[in-house]
Amino acid sequence: MRGVRVVLVGGTSNAGKSTVARVVAGRLGFAYLSTDGLARHPGRPWRTPEREVPAHVAEHYSSLTVDELMASVLDHYGRLWPRIEELITDRAVGTGSGEGLVLEGSALWPVNVAGLTVPHTGAVWLTADEVLLRARMRDAGRYGEATGEERHLMDRFLARTVRYQALMVDAVDRLGLDRIDAGGHRSVEELADVVLATVGAQRAVGRSSAG
Repeated sequence: MRGVRVVLVGGTSNAGKSTVARVVAGRLGFAYLSTDGLARHPGRPWRTPEREVPAHVAEHYSSLTVDELMASVLDHYGRLWPRIEELITDRAVGTGSGEGLVLEGSALWPVNVAGLTVPHTGAVWLTADEVLLRARMRDAGRYGEATGEERHLMDRFLARTVRYQALMVDAVDRLGLDRIDAGGHRSVEELADVVLATVGAQRAVGRSSAG
């Protein structure tokens, strides 16, 4: 991959970023990391066998409008970006760990990534249609068994997710960055192949075209 040491995989929640990024990391022999692990922000508002929804998370999604939810998460990503940029730079130029890195997460906002000038770094954004995103979230949150309030929280999260993706796609296309449809017609292994091929063809961070 022509000396690439950092691969960035952006996208909205439930687009398949973590699954694909783990496979890409395994193929390259790189470390895997999610931006979600760098700082806390209200996460997914549904119960799992291991986790109840914290009260502050339920309050966050129940009390804010979709516009306010978007403003909150983008503000969080803005505060987190200097730490992300430092991590990317350390790995890209080899001043930190000698191991390469695959970093994934919604915090990889296109405008910020497009401004990177570090070497040996590639980036792609995964997208999925709203029907697939809804199906994945409802399956993860066991929507059919959820209470009315739990469904309301999941619906608000989905609305924010769809809004995030629309804004993200607009920014990716406006900046001439590379995005990949991660819909159900490709396996995880096939998506990893596409990510690797796309990054390998890039002329600058996130851009395989001259424009």
